[in-house]
Amino acid sequence: MPNQKGKFRLLFLVNIALILLAIYTSLTNGVFDMTVLDVIRTLLRIDPVAEYDLVIFDFRLPRIVIAALVGFGLGVAGTVIQGITRNGLADPGILGINAGAGAAIVAFMFFFGGQFMDASWYSIIAMPLFGLTGGLLAAGLIYLFAWRNGALDPQRLILVGIAIGSGLGAVSLYLSLKMNPNDFEMATVWLSGSIWSANWTHIAGMLPWLVILIPVLMRKVYILDLLQLSEESVKNLGVSVEKERNILLLSSIGIVSACVSVSGGIGFVGLMAPHIAKRLTGIQHRYVLPLSGTIGMLMVVVADFIGKTVFTPIELPVGIVISIIGVPYFFYLLSRRKK
Repeated sequence: MPNQKGKFRLLFLVNIALILLAIYTSLTNGVFDMTVLDVIRTLLRIDPVAEYDLVIFDFRLPRIVIAALVGFGLGVAGTVIQGITRNGLADPGILGINAGAGAAIVAFMFFFGGQFMDASWYSIIAMPLFGLTGGLLAAGLIYLFAWRNGALDPQRLILVGIAIGSGLGAVSLYLSLKMNPNDFEMATVWLSGSIWSANWTHIAGMLPWLVILIPVLMRKVYILDLLQLSEESVKNLGVSVEKERNILLLSSIGIVSACVSVSGGIGFVGLMAPHIAKRLTGIQHRYVLPLSGTIGMLMVVVADFIGKTVFTPIELPVGIVISIIGVPYFFYLLSRRKK
C-alpha cells in the first residue's frame, strides 16, 4: 500500500527529527550548560577543551547512546511479545521477563560485586548472559502456568506474568539486602531503572546483542502478522508455529536481557511504544516494528533528560520518570479493553 508506506516514512522521519532534537537538548543542557558551537567543536575536534571533552565524551554522550539503544530494544521487544501472545497488554516488564533478567543480574552482582563495580570486560560480557538465563527462566515459568488446553491463554499470561515478576522482584530485593553497603546502593539505583553510570564499555557489551537479534526480528515481521490469525489457520498455511514463536521469543528475551544489563528494570516502554506505533501507522509489523523502536528511543532519551535536569540537584532514575506516565497509560488500556 503506497499510501501507508508514505505515511510510515513521514512518521519515521518526524520521529528521527524529534530524537535528534532530544539528543541536542540533552547534550547542551544540564548542570554544566554548553552552546551548540561548543558541542560541534568538541565533536569535530576543533580546538578541543579538556572540560568539554570530559562532559560530552565521559558523561553525556555515552548516557544518551545507551538511552537510545535501550529505548529502541525495549520498543522492538515489546512489539514482538505483544505479537506472539496476541495480547495488547503484554510487555517485558509486566510479564516478568525484566524481573527474571534483573534477578539473575542481581545474583551476579551479589556473587561478583567487586568485578561489577570495576566495570571490567568480564562483567560487561557476563551480565547480559546472566540476564538471558533469568529471562528464559521467567519466560519458561510463564509458559508453563499460562498454557491451557494446548494453547497460550492471553488472560492467564498477564496474571501469571505479574505473579512471577513479583516473586522474582522479591528475590532481587532479598539478594540486594544481603550485599555490602556500596554494592547495595548500586543495585538499588540500578533496579529502579537508571543509566547514570553509562560508559562506552557498557555500550560495547550490549551493542552486539542488538546488532544480531534485531535483524532476526525484522526478517520475521511477516510471521508476526500471521500469528495474529488463529493457530489452526497459521498451521494450515504451512508455518511451524511453535518453532517461529520460540525464535521470536528467544530473540526478544536476548534483547531485553542486554537492555536490563545496562539500564536495570525500565518498564512500560515495551507496552506504550507498540500501541502508539499501531495507532499511527496501522497493524502491519513491517511498519510497526521500526516505528515502535524509534518511539521507545525517544521516550527513554527524553525521560532520562527530565530525570537528570528537572529535579536537580536530585537525579530521578529514568525508570521512575517513565512509570509516572506508564502506570496511568496501563490503566487507560485496561479500561478500553473492558469497554
